[in-house]
Amino acid sequence: MDLADFDREAVLASFLAESEEGLDTMERVLIQMESNPSDLELLHTIFRVAHSIKGNATSLEFNELAGFAHVVEDLLDVFREQQLLPGADLISLLLKAVDEIRAMLSAASSAPGELTQQQQELRREIAREVEKRSKRVITASGSAGEPGSTMKADALPGAGHRTLRADVDKLDHMLNLTGEIVIAQGRLRRMIEKLGTDQGRALLEMHREAERLYMDLQSEVMSIRMVPVGPLFRQFVRSVRDLARSHGKLARLEVVGGDVEVDTTVLDLLKDPLLHLVRNAVDHGLEKPVVRESQGKNPCGLIRLTAAHSGGNIVVKLHDDGAGFDRQRILEKAKQIGIASAKDGIRDEDVYGLVFQAGFSTAESVTDLSGRGVGLDVVRRNIDTLRGTVEVSSSAGKGSTITIRLPLTLAIIEGFSVKVGTETFVVPLEHVTECTELPAEQSPEQRNSESSGVLSLRGTAVPYVRLRRVFGLPGMVPKRENIVVVKINEFHAGIAVDELLGGMQTVVKPLGRAFRGVPGIAGSTVLGDGRVGLIIDVPSLLREVMQSSAQAQA
Repeated sequence: MDLADFDREAVLASFLAESEEGLDTMERVLIQMESNPSDLELLHTIFRVAHSIKGNATSLEFNELAGFAHVVEDLLDVFREQQLLPGADLISLLLKAVDEIRAMLSAASSAPGELTQQQQELRREIAREVEKRSKRVITASGSAGEPGSTMKADALPGAGHRTLRADVDKLDHMLNLTGEIVIAQGRLRRMIEKLGTDQGRALLEMHREAERLYMDLQSEVMSIRMVPVGPLFRQFVRSVRDLARSHGKLARLEVVGGDVEVDTTVLDLLKDPLLHLVRNAVDHGLEKPVVRESQGKNPCGLIRLTAAHSGGNIVVKLHDDGAGFDRQRILEKAKQIGIASAKDGIRDEDVYGLVFQAGFSTAESVTDLSGRGVGLDVVRRNIDTLRGTVEVSSSAGKGSTITIRLPLTLAIIEGFSVKVGTETFVVPLEHVTECTELPAEQSPEQRNSESSGVLSLRGTAVPYVRLRRVFGLPGMVPKRENIVVVKINEFHAGIAVDELLGGMQTVVKPLGRAFRGVPGIAGSTVLGDGRVGLIIDVPSLLREVMQSSAQAQA
């Protein structure tokens, strides 16, 4: 091959991406070894990863990385020859090696240099383990001709699959363009409908055919962005293991529904909230092995991450079989810091929801995991950013479940448009259950002064909020008001508006920096007439209504 045709940057990018995937696999398989100590195929899998990284690093002249991967490969080869799997101590050693190779890969992308002192010591420790378990002397030469080091082509990561790596920014741009086409098509359809002639009707039919083709294209663009949640969920397997061991506990993570797909942007933003919840489950939820045994439980705690589709949403549940949330302690702490009423009879879901308040913590001491009142409020904030909801259920002594409901994509949603005065708002259709009229029982003065109230819907009291008063819009409330009934988890509430416009596909546009902190607004969209409409953040808008309703019931 002509060296002039060698694109080092492209090869380096491919090497880094493939190596990162291989290390993820290696980490996951090493942890599986602890619970499957007789499955030798696990050993072959991680050996192939180490061998591939070593060979590719050598080709790119990353000699220090190649040498480090070489001693890891030698240790794995010893176990392969002896048909044994490493014990818990050596698994921990190999997991440290995975962490250091990750660090070397990060350095290799910028300015590769010598190994750090910690990396050199780890390499020597691995080499000592090789010498201890093998009679052959480890030299600085490669192992291309050693037994068992030849790797079949079909064992390479991704072999046999026709795939193409694509920059996420390019996919974002493609999706943005499809959104612009939605807006343009809507405006064009309105113009054609106004023609009202035979030629206009023919044009409208052609336009509808073009719209059907476009919908197929949009569906394909959306599917390209969909990725399974399994790889993200499995990243927490290592975190659970290490956190539990460092705090004298035993724990394992079980993943259910790892093949469920969600938009890549949603998945990226879900990582931090889930990490907070997993850490919280290990620290607060799971008991020490001795305590669990005394209660008749398995000394090793179980944390289960489950994903499933529900309509246009993805539902993620984090369950642990630990002690559960201490209802009384949460309530006492909330009353102490003034975020809960002193009344009795508060619903369990409202009590557990208090843990998402900023600065709230029931920990008696500060540890590396908790006690500073920072964590679950971050979870609530991040979930709100994703236009999702989070709720907690718990059973004393049996564990707790945290349920997160998120839209599958943040770019295009099905919305229900409403009008208040001269302004148009869009309510995400996933929250809408029905529409009704507000009985004209109030006087004009009451309607114009009150921002909220209670509606009797088939004998059930449903609180509602007037959108006009929430956003301070000018004008008088009309005699005939409409109510859009929405549902957040199991809570029903109403949004009072002037006029119902109907369903529409909505392209979500981000708000400017000055408007991102406005409560009740999730984003904006360009309407068919070219004007800007605001998208309602239903959970944020109704949170105050929900809290007021809970206090009234208490």
